[in-house]
Amino acid sequence: MTPETKQKLQLLFVVALLVAGTRTAIIFYERWAPEKPSPAPPLNPDYYVVPKKLYPYDLKSARQLTEQPVWVKEGYRYTYYPYRGAHADFSHEAGLLLPLQKLEVKDVVTEATPGSPKEQQIMAVFEQAGQSYAFPIGSVKQGNYRIYSDEMLYIQDPHQLYKHWPQEIWQAIDQHQVKPGMSELQVDFAIGAGALEGTGTTEVRTLNYSNGGKPLRVTFREGKAAEIQPGADHG
Repeated sequence: MTPETKQKLQLLFVVALLVAGTRTAIIFYERWAPEKPSPAPPLNPDYYVVPKKLYPYDLKSARQLTEQPVWVKEGYRYTYYPYRGAHADFSHEAGLLLPLQKLEVKDVVTEATPGSPKEQQIMAVFEQAGQSYAFPIGSVKQGNYRIYSDEMLYIQDPHQLYKHWPQEIWQAIDQHQVKPGMSELQVDFAIGAGALEGTGTTEVRTLNYSNGGKPLRVTFREGKAAEIQPGADHG
């Protein structure tokens, strides 16, 4: 064997070793390298919605509610009363505020709490069908104010806050209907506050809604309404 041939064979041997080593390394990596994580699902656009708040701390600051319309956050939860002669008639309930009911607050006043002379209710006064009504948004006792209107009311139109929702969803909400695929928040907007049945999980949750006397039982799977059934009437 000539030196030239021997050199060529040695070169081929080295190349073969390199190819074999590279292939072995690739196989090892494919078998033992950690799997690439699946791409994260897109964030729910609802998470980016931050409604404005007034943070009222006394009667004067609470009167900011009169400066724009307000919308009820949770329907069929808050009682309102007739308001006559600058006083709320707590002995006669006029009804419950409806889901996303739009209100024009005319004034915010204090009213003596029945059975508790040392405490006053903070009442938001509004008009409906030519009559005046009022509902509690807080209380004051010995100069200490507790006002929870920010938890009760939107001061921005929810249609604009959640304008990314499809038109058919808003149509169902405005008609107080529940459709498959709606989120819990969308169902709340449509038929009011619901009560969780059992403990629930992040994947499956069942809520019961009074729905103004037409109870519904809605099961959510992965955050979407999947089963809509008539609920039990507890009268």
